[in-house]
Amino acid sequence: MTPVEHPVAAPAVADLRLARRALRAEHARVGRWRRAVRAHLDLAVATTVPPEPLGEDVAFLLPLDVSVQVPRATELGACLGDDRQAAVRDVLRLRDLDGRLARYEAGVARELAARTAELVDRVARDPAGVLVPVRDHATA
Repeated sequence: MTPVEHPVAAPAVADLRLARRALRAEHARVGRWRRAVRAHLDLAVATTVPPEPLGEDVAFLLPLDVSVQVPRATELGACLGDDRQAAVRDVLRLRDLDGRLARYEAGVARELAARTAELVDRVARDPAGVLVPVRDHATA
């Protein structure tokens, strides 16, 4: 006797919608993490090579009420931190982390696009499938 082959059932429209919801949320989370890592990377780079002071080259071009608002270089430098060696290590670590996050984000985006295409295809073939309510995993 040969085993009976069972075709793999295509996911229901409701399941595809749930998957897309989860993937969209994950895509948003990874995007927030990438922005946070890049912000820290910007600070680490600025600590290793501080930006030039503001206002020195344009003080004579600006009205006095604007010129008096420029922060001193020491005030600006204080927000960057003092440990340049740690900042150099952070740059390397943060670049690696951002690269890994970028690859993960690309994978999530590919999967989201694939699920979206599958959902569009399924809805085009069976528009009534959209009428099935989407349940949360917590209530399922």
